[in-house]
Amino acid sequence: MAKGKGKRKFAPGDVATNRQARHRFNLLDTVECGIVLKGTEVKSLRTGGAQMKDAYATVREGEVWLHHLHIPPYAPAYHDNHAPERDRKLLLRRREIDRLVGRARERGLTLVPTRIYFRGPHAKVELALAQGKDRFDKREAIKSREMARDVQRELRDHMR
Repeated sequence: MAKGKGKRKFAPGDVATNRQARHRFNLLDTVECGIVLKGTEVKSLRTGGAQMKDAYATVREGEVWLHHLHIPPYAPAYHDNHAPERDRKLLLRRREIDRLVGRARERGLTLVPTRIYFRGPHAKVELALAQGKDRFDKREAIKSREMARDVQRELRDHMR
């Protein structure tokens, strides 16, 4: 019997993860922040299905906004549903915003969400300060991962 191909998540309480972020970027620093949601968005997040592959965050007028996060409409709330890909405000303290903006500007970094999870009744987003990888870097990472896998396979076969 084959194993199920369920979505892998970083932690057991995760609602959604951005697995592509680790492939596309070098993640340097992470910060936890709250997210402003409507009621149907919270219910939809609890059922799962959020997609954050192309999501990113920007700072606009001293506030951090999350773009391209897809939270599907909540089916039972047909009339009062939300727009699936609307911009959502992230909740951070002023000094955290200033620190992130300063580091992002000085090195040309990007703000990328890596996961969404619930801490008690509140939805949280883990936001990472990330530097884009070149194609060469991606190939190098794949090559080193495959070499480590081959070494483990050889050790396991040798121990038998």
